Amino acid sequence: MAFAAGCIMLASCGGTGSSILSGILGNNGLSTAGSVLTSVLGLDKLSAAQLVGTWRYSQPGCAFTSDNLLAQAGGEVAASQIKSKLASVYSSVGVSSSNTAFQFDNSGQFAGKMMGVPLSGTYTYSESTGEINMKATLINLKGYIKGTTNGIALLFEGSKLLSIMQTVASMSGNGTLSAIGELSKNYNGLRLGFDMTH
Repeated sequence: MAFAAGCIMLASCGGTGSSILSGILGNNGLSTAGSVLTSVLGLDKLSAAQLVGTWRYSQPGCAFTSDNLLAQAGGEVAASQIKSKLASVYSSVGVSSSNTAFQFDNSGQFAGKMMGVPLSGTYTYSESTGEINMKATLINLKGYIKGTTNGIALLFEGSKLLSIMQTVASMSGNGTLSAIGELSKNYNGLRLGFDMTH
């Protein structure tokens, strides 16, 4: 399955840090205003029972791997601007609540679709780390789950999300998603993906 090419072995990202982030977002007096809980991976942990259910895409998701990295990048304002840029990218390739959704049951099975491409298989989830591993035929999607105000965020290392979405977009005839690459390139500890609600 061609989708597998962009999905194998999602791992952690690396990079040179916040100066590149500031350059892409523009130096608009970014501050660390707001609670870091909303944009730091691992602070809003979800239990396995809370993950069970059907989750539909609501808006782009973004989180940093530590509050220190979030502060270096410019705080909640930076995270908000990243989500805004992702929203236009997602819109251009047709990501919507009707074609991007996942259902997790309490026996380790999942089913869903990303940009209309169906996926199903088994998953494992670690409550302590927030890591999720979704396995289907020839596909191994490794990401992270965090709690949000209205549901969950399903997040991936940025360049790996780009690979996944480029592969799916090519299957559905959509164009490239180079903007995700620009957002994720050289960021230290940035995760991108989908905020989802019931």
